[in-house]
Amino acid sequence: MKLRYSYTNGVSEFPLLGDTIGQNFKRTVEQYPNNLALAFPFQNIELTYQEFWDKTTQLAKSLLATGLANGDRVGIWAPNRYEWTIVQYATARIGLVLVNVNPAYREKELVYVLNQSGCRMLIAANSFKTSFYEELWKSAKSSCPEVKYSCFLDTEWDDLLKKADVVSDEELQKAEELVQFDDPVNIQYTSGTTGFPKGVTLSHHNIQNNGYFIGRRLHYTHEDSVCIPVPFYHCFGMVIGNLACTSCGATMVVPSEAFEPEITLQMVEKYKCTSLYGVPTMFIAELNLPSFAKYDLTSLRTGVMA
Repeated sequence: MKLRYSYTNGVSEFPLLGDTIGQNFKRTVEQYPNNLALAFPFQNIELTYQEFWDKTTQLAKSLLATGLANGDRVGIWAPNRYEWTIVQYATARIGLVLVNVNPAYREKELVYVLNQSGCRMLIAANSFKTSFYEELWKSAKSSCPEVKYSCFLDTEWDDLLKKADVVSDEELQKAEELVQFDDPVNIQYTSGTTGFPKGVTLSHHNIQNNGYFIGRRLHYTHEDSVCIPVPFYHCFGMVIGNLACTSCGATMVVPSEAFEPEITLQMVEKYKCTSLYGVPTMFIAELNLPSFAKYDLTSLRTGVMA
């Protein structure tokens, strides 16, 4: 069989992974079940890898119970919250395609992205900053005929999770077995500076290896703790952050829904983070804090500025 150019590569010390995100995640859970996986202190949430896996199992079953199937698109319209990560990994496990919706989008942009990507479900925060997503959705949903289901995190999340009871472990396993590493797993949208945003489809093979090799480059292990104040809707948060961590069993520390320099440093100190992410202006904001010198940041050894 002739290989596609996408899969040809030169001599490398470390070969590309042939895993789906779900397979890689499961392997990490089996290796480090009791390691702290997620810390969302502003939500009072801390989950071990086993607890993280169990939460994604529950949501994956719930999504199957709504009638979603392999290849269906699920939009996520929310800032950094623990539910975002559960949705990210649950959808990946059962072959759904996660569509990242920028939390700053207004109604016109939301309608465009949901229709252009063919979303069948929207999972959203009720509100964020000055945006009231519930109200925006009430106005927008008649223009999005393909979106059959919606779930707002503060008011409908628990009801969605209750649907899991009608799906068996065997049904979940069958859905997982259908997923191939070549399948699409995520659609990210370009900035739309010169026109409407363009959807960029990413595969398991693509972003799993991206996260894995970022982790290798930064020498991450299950003993690392990574502070992720960058947004999940962007690859910086969900791939370079989340997938790099789950590839090796490191801890994801998410300081706040949106970037707060003081809180970020507080969480680096509290969780003894070994790595910190940010764009240049974020690091500048942290360095310019009058209280900067009072924080013990000696645990930091690396990070990503992009």
